[in-house]
Amino acid sequence: MSSSCLKEPQVITCKAAVAWGAGQPLVIEQVEVSPPQHLEIRVKVVSTSLCRSDLTAWESQSIFPRIFGHEASGIVESVGEGVSEFSEGDHVLTVFTGECQTCKHCKSGKSNICQRLGLERKGLMHSDQKTRFFIKGKPIYHYCAVSSFSEYIVVHSGCAVKVSSVVPLDKICLLSCGVAAGLGAAWNVADITEGSSVVIFGLGTVGLSVAQGAKLRGASRIIGVDTNSEKGDIGKAFGVTEFLNPNDVNEPIQQVIKNITDGGADYSFECIGDTGMITTALQSCCDGWGLTVTLGVPKTKPEVTAHYGTFLSGRTLKGTLFGGWRPKSDLPSLVDLYTHKKIQLDEYITHKLPFEDINKAFDLMREGKCLRCVISMSN
Repeated sequence: MSSSCLKEPQVITCKAAVAWGAGQPLVIEQVEVSPPQHLEIRVKVVSTSLCRSDLTAWESQSIFPRIFGHEASGIVESVGEGVSEFSEGDHVLTVFTGECQTCKHCKSGKSNICQRLGLERKGLMHSDQKTRFFIKGKPIYHYCAVSSFSEYIVVHSGCAVKVSSVVPLDKICLLSCGVAAGLGAAWNVADITEGSSVVIFGLGTVGLSVAQGAKLRGASRIIGVDTNSEKGDIGKAFGVTEFLNPNDVNEPIQQVIKNITDGGADYSFECIGDTGMITTALQSCCDGWGLTVTLGVPKTKPEVTAHYGTFLSGRTLKGTLFGGWRPKSDLPSLVDLYTHKKIQLDEYITHKLPFEDINKAFDLMREGKCLRCVISMSN
């Protein structure tokens, strides 16, 4: 249904969890949400989950006041001018990096870094560099062009993916970022082969999703590395075959890994967000064909350092955003895999919380006591 057939959308007033400063508890506020503009849709958020990048940005960034959140699912409330792909009532996933399907990168088939709807860092909408949230006329900034810690949000239609109305929205919201990123790193970026050895640094949701992807590809050894020893048992449910805590060994962890893998793993993944660990991951994979993939978002020290000899020996370092998935083109296939019980999602959800307890979700993640907290936006 085209937007011309719909009643003209109006400003909506709803609840949102607003961050007023770095590290300050979120405050549930009444916010005004503008109507969707050209090629935008307004979505009633049903479920949203807390990602570690939300926590990192909340602790360290300087753009405030702001509404965080980007892993979300919901129902289209209204559509803006020029939108033909979505109609009121459609179920959707929101995504932090879009797919316009017309730019050089989208048409290449080689990249998911959309030139028009890529990662938004200014707290504004892609289309006009303005916000759609206000409190008493004053703008409230977005996060990753999603801001799902609000009952209603406006997103570009290129940053949403239509899904079946029978798929549980409180589960598939995890495919908006973390789980999809890990699976994609294993499948699209590393292209893990059967019988190979894999080492994963950091067993949060992303790292455990890499493990699941490696298991489904038939990797023979999946070594998980984490300073939290409880992750050893948790990892087994997702395919981890061996666990190492760097604090429990007497030599550098990369040396331990090289010793037990006859010179290094075939693939290594850095899922922590520590650029120092990228070097460690590189040193943990083998000469000749060893491949390291980095997925973490560093809070400090964004520069990566490595000895040139590491690369002369044939090792490769790759980075990835969202596991290489093109949201509109590829996410429906992941939803189908979940529907047919070919991938795990439910097992990542360790907590379910009502919207008013959103600060508890931040506490749990900061304390390392959860994988994913799914927040229900309505009772």
